[in-house]
Order: sequence, then structure tokens, then C-alpha cells
Amino acid sequence: MQVLNFPTYPFRIKNRENKPYIFDIIRKKFVQIQAEEWVRQHLVWFLIYEKNYPKSLINVEKKILVNGLTKRVDLVIFNKDGSIYLLVECKSPEVKISQQTFDQIARYNLSLNAQLLMVSNGLSHFYCRVDKNAEKYTFLESIPDYIP
Repeated sequence: MQVLNFPTYPFRIKNRENKPYIFDIIRKKFVQIQAEEWVRQHLVWFLIYEKNYPKSLINVEKKILVNGLTKRVDLVIFNKDGSIYLLVECKSPEVKISQQTFDQIARYNLSLNAQLLMVSNGLSHFYCRVDKNAEKYTFLESIPDYIP
């Protein structure tokens, strides 16, 4: 698999029918490794082991309703009160992060009202704070560490 712009993690990987699978520590099951899943798993580990977010507050591939259509958000990190703290959109490394990517996560956030948004293709990462009242985004250098 491609080396990404993350620390190296001790993933559990196995082959099934000549296809690689990785153990998802949130969903507690093996999932087939595809480029976007590779990025998603790195982000899960990054948030848990580098930024100290509790596993219990992370949801992978959360189903949401956007304009009457069912969509899936790659990662949702909740606050302890159940509100959404962070939305993460993952793209495969060969997908360039563009305005279209930000538009996608912003549409998702219309109904979710996350405080922070993150977009990553595993090589480039972008983070922003959402100010819904002022209707603006402030880009950040990194995602804040979890503070209990």
C-alpha cells in the first residue's frame, strides 16, 4: 500500500481470497483495503493515538440525510453531549483536494453542524473551524488535541 503522510501504525492486515483486509478498530471487523479505506484507517489511528480522541466518540461511515438523499460521512467525531465536533472526508491519494471536496463536506455539515471539518487524501490534510453565525471557515494548522 502507498505510504501516506501519517506516522506508521501497527495495522492488522490479512488476505482473503487474494484481497487485502485491514482490521477497523472502531467497527471491530476486517474491511477490504481500497485506497480511500487506507486513508480512513490512518486517520482513525491518527485521531486516537496522536490526538487522543476516545474510540467511543468516533463513528466510521456514518449515514446521514442530505436533501433527502442518504450519504455517508467517512468519520464523525462526537462531543460527549452527542453533538458533532469534527467531520472528516477522506479521498484516495490520487484524488486532488479541490473546492469540490470542500463543497461536499460543507453540504454534509449543513445538517450536522460540526465545529470542525477535515479533508484528507492521506498526503494533504486541510482543517477548518466553522463559524456558522458569521458563515465563514477559518483554516487551522492542525486538528486540536482532544481535551476531556
